[in-house]
Amino acid sequence: MSLLVPKATKPRYSSLCSDDELLDDDTHCYQSVTVKRGSWIDDFGSISSSQNSIYLPYTGHVSASPPREDFDSASVPVIKMGWLDKNPPQGSLIYQRRWVKLDAEYLRYFDTEKDIYSKRIIPTVSITGVVNVGDQKFEVVTHNRTFLFRAESDLDRNEWVSVLKSCVGVSRARTSLDLTFNPCVNYEMKGYLEMRGLRSKLYTVVCGDKVYLYKNTEDYRLGIGITSIDMNVGNVKEMDRRGFDLTTPYRIFSFVADTDQLKDQWVEAMRDSIKDALSNYEVAERIWAEPSNQMCADCSAAKPEWAAINLAVVFCKRCAGEHRGLGPNISKVRSLKMDKKVWTEDLIQLFLALGNERANQFWAANVPPSEELTLNSSSDERRRFITAKYREGKYRRYHTLFGNQRELNNALCINVQSSDVCETLALVFCGADVSCDTGDPELTSPIALAQHHSQTLQVEFLSQNRHTELPRSEVKVAIETVHYMAPPSITHNGFLFKTGSMARPITEKKGKEEFSRRWCVLNDGNFSYYESDKNATPNGGLKMKEIVCLAVNPPETHGYDHTFELYSDSERLYLFGTDNPDAMREWVKSIAKSFIPSGAEDLLLKDFERIGRLRYKDRLNREMSRLGWFCLVGSGLHIRLEESNTDETIDLQKLQELSIQPENEVLVLVERGRTLYIEGERKLDFQGWAAAIQRNAGSSGDTLSQQQLTDSDIPVIVERCIHFITQYGLTSEGIYRKSGVNSKIAALLEELRRDARCVWLKEGEHQVDDVSNVLKRFFRDIEEGLFGPEAHAWLSATGVSDESSRICQYRLLFSNLPRVNQATLRALVNHLYCVQRFADLNQMNLHNLAIVFGPTLFQADGKDYSAGRVIEDLIQHYVTIFHVNEQQLKKQLDEITYIIKLRDNLTPKAGTGSGDFICTVYLEEKKETAEQHVKIPAAMTSAELTFEVLDRRKLSVREKDYWCCFEVNEKEETERPLHFQERVLPIFHSLGTDSHLLVKKHFSMEAMLVYLASKVEVSKHGMMKFREERSLLGLGLSSGSFNDRYFILTSTSLRLYKEVRNLQKLQRPELQCSNRPEREWPVKCLRVYLGIRKKLRPPTW
Repeated sequence: MSLLVPKATKPRYSSLCSDDELLDDDTHCYQSVTVKRGSWIDDFGSISSSQNSIYLPYTGHVSASPPREDFDSASVPVIKMGWLDKNPPQGSLIYQRRWVKLDAEYLRYFDTEKDIYSKRIIPTVSITGVVNVGDQKFEVVTHNRTFLFRAESDLDRNEWVSVLKSCVGVSRARTSLDLTFNPCVNYEMKGYLEMRGLRSKLYTVVCGDKVYLYKNTEDYRLGIGITSIDMNVGNVKEMDRRGFDLTTPYRIFSFVADTDQLKDQWVEAMRDSIKDALSNYEVAERIWAEPSNQMCADCSAAKPEWAAINLAVVFCKRCAGEHRGLGPNISKVRSLKMDKKVWTEDLIQLFLALGNERANQFWAANVPPSEELTLNSSSDERRRFITAKYREGKYRRYHTLFGNQRELNNALCINVQSSDVCETLALVFCGADVSCDTGDPELTSPIALAQHHSQTLQVEFLSQNRHTELPRSEVKVAIETVHYMAPPSITHNGFLFKTGSMARPITEKKGKEEFSRRWCVLNDGNFSYYESDKNATPNGGLKMKEIVCLAVNPPETHGYDHTFELYSDSERLYLFGTDNPDAMREWVKSIAKSFIPSGAEDLLLKDFERIGRLRYKDRLNREMSRLGWFCLVGSGLHIRLEESNTDETIDLQKLQELSIQPENEVLVLVERGRTLYIEGERKLDFQGWAAAIQRNAGSSGDTLSQQQLTDSDIPVIVERCIHFITQYGLTSEGIYRKSGVNSKIAALLEELRRDARCVWLKEGEHQVDDVSNVLKRFFRDIEEGLFGPEAHAWLSATGVSDESSRICQYRLLFSNLPRVNQATLRALVNHLYCVQRFADLNQMNLHNLAIVFGPTLFQADGKDYSAGRVIEDLIQHYVTIFHVNEQQLKKQLDEITYIIKLRDNLTPKAGTGSGDFICTVYLEEKKETAEQHVKIPAAMTSAELTFEVLDRRKLSVREKDYWCCFEVNEKEETERPLHFQERVLPIFHSLGTDSHLLVKKHFSMEAMLVYLASKVEVSKHGMMKFREERSLLGLGLSSGSFNDRYFILTSTSLRLYKEVRNLQKLQRPELQCSNRPEREWPVKCLRVYLGIRKKLRPPTW
């Protein structure tokens, strides 16, 4: 779509011009001046000091960011948007309707809500006032003009005024005397261009990855533009003579330059802008994940795209030019977007570990305010500052060892064995020699020391600074001799009792006679044991680096009261014991400190029963296992994962699944939103870890909080019983009053107490009355009861005669309950409320339930009805006491009604299990009127579900109507048609909160069938762009980029080849590629999603 050319007979309003006003036709409103690559600030030095128009402050996280259009609005959220009437500046009485958007930076308005390009962009910092002017109207006042708007009501007007004033207030709070008028500080080119279809020229600016259009130079000075064009969707095409087109998917902008030479310059500048926009942002976005890296280390410009890989600082384009002037021996300048091969994983992690803030704590520790750089600093000012900062080290923080070369080198050799890269930076740039002699004949350099201690970030930093020229400061510093003290080596000795080492787990109790008394010594990373304290030759020993696990046994596990186990990487187990608890504690503490690295030393503060290293994978990165340090404390598994700076904790009692894959010795831990795979690198210690984790994941006691819990802090026993009774027992007459089979009740309760997570209640296998009695017996036997030690206060509340006061008392008591008790009581009362709502079917009204559950929950004999009165009040006033959302409650009751109706209409099959779920399925589109609640048996296929939904809505299937069930992900805007034989229940369980099932016509099916019918052999081959998702654990960031790969798809497999041998042999694709594919996937395991993932940044063809 191109811009319309106005008729010659009468003026035509431009759709790019604000409020349909005419652009100025006076010849003096513009000059044929084009400026290329520079700073506009120098050009506008003559602006009057009284003209206080401002654009954006140089401080703040978005200080210099240009306007953003809708297709990139995620980074600048819209505060308010809606329709407003706007009065043109010519004073016409006719208002034009405009779609107006306001975010923290700009007020923009458009012709329609679907428009991509605005009619006007007004920076909030240029707004001097927002004023009400009569009914439904308000004015937005800037330095050079006033904008009049009219809302649909006074209420809407007041909301706009309030929000605008708030934004303007925030903007003013950020301003200072050192401000810019316009975001295009680092423009590539600017000047007037004629646009076909307009009578007047537009002032055009190419800046970064955008092109800005202004009415004239005055608007440009004030930063008030017409629109901006994102060049990541643009393409420049040269036309006849001085013309060229800037084409986007939404509009074609046809420009005409004054001369052929200027045309070439404009085309080059815009094409460079497109290249900039399409640059690979993957590395930049990862570096920017550290907040301080989002600002230039030298002038604080936003989103810096350059870095000095040896100095560990990130800076903007203007500062990058001055860094290059220092030379690569001082500053190795690299682009975050273009020099992708330079950015190894270790280098990226180094920049994340340091960051501009920590780096500047060294480099800029002593910068005088008068010498600080700003966004507006000139090239000369930048050159002086950057030279002083990095070449001379003028502003650095001097290390206490500065000037003592020997001590600096000694400190460096010690520090590189730890993870403190900040200290290494300070040592190196205060004079420590990265190639100094360590005194170790095997590890002769600091880099070798760092490699030996697995300090990859230290290795990366030292490698980048092998040949760096150190700062040469002329400042005389008073040097005081300071000696760097290494941390003391951990030593401990004393008598312990030990057994012979074993190659299998200890399953039986070891008596005292099986232990031998030994003198044990821990020193310099070696654990040795001697026949006695008089012997000089040890009987044996262990190096601390060989220990992979330390386990502390419960008291009296063996003949000696206190014992611990050491596991070595050579698959040996060592058992030690003592009767002295203090000696035991000291030994465990000393040994753990000796083999746990400093990065995981926080784990040592915990009262662990097992600690050590294991290899793990997560579900986002199943290809490569990583090393982690694990610490088991009760039901908490504390983890320090590789490349993570903080501990993570998994509550084992809240796991959704815990299983062992015996074929490959993998322990699978599934919690909400995450799956962790712990690998058995060594069988011996893995068996110990697996047994301990499984044991601690079960119920650890008799109180509510010690049970296995759901994410909602409800005991799994309670949740399973309530779910089963809701599904199968609400219509059972006398539910909770009838007795079950006592032996079955006791056996089921014991099974649930042992591991409720692995027990699935099934209709036919379990009886409703047995399950209901299990629930009652659980609450009667639970230690301290559901109401805890304050149960008497609940009973006393029944004596309050005033109903509202009594309810308030219940609320207060409920708020004082422990977290698990609160969640359990809420869930149980919700269930009982639903039971009594169907009293006409089950004969269990409010009073009957109170009689049953009063004595049960209060663990009383039932002679006093106070307990029943409490339960009756809780059920009767459930909505009020527990602050229940009545709409959600109504939806829950409706779903139960559907369940009952389904059970009436469907004949239950023998063996039907709790795998049957009520699932919400939508027909054709997701809306409330299209909802269908369907019971999903375990064996139901996609085709059966589709026909079930169509039959319910009485929709007949015509010839060539191909209905299908789709899995739809709203967040990623993708969908997957399910295979007609695919079972629905596993899909339903795997759906996230952003996904749903949708039955609709498959419009592509007929074309697919025609294509398949025409093929003798079902196969396809060719080149495709390919990227494999490799997410970093704990960061949530995807790595890897798109690469060209050759694919061959057959009826059995999809194969990926890296190289193509002969592209001419298209008829024989098997000859084109290497014999062995790089990757191969069975077709039956593939899941193909259709749609566009907006955040993926696919390549441009």
